[in-house]
Amino acid sequence: MEKELCFVTVIGKDQKGIIARMANSVYEKEINIEDISQKVLEGYFVMSMLIDVQDSDYSLDEIEKDLREIGEEMGLQVQLQHEEIFKAMHRV
Repeated sequence: MEKELCFVTVIGKDQKGIIARMANSVYEKEINIEDISQKVLEGYFVMSMLIDVQDSDYSLDEIEKDLREIGEEMGLQVQLQHEEIFKAMHRV
């Protein structure tokens, strides 16, 4: 089965519920979390999520809008980037 992968990055002041809210948002849209990594550095939360949007009926714009709204409510910066754009930007 082919995957359509996107990278989600979240940065901001550490607080309870960040992972839960982001994960719940993608779950509600039939999106699978392929990989997730998070760290807290000097009180700042940094998370990268690799998600597969292949089975979702939502557009990338809708997915990003919802994640950014959660980020705004929590004082976080959220970015969604399609795998192809990520690869093009990081090609050596």
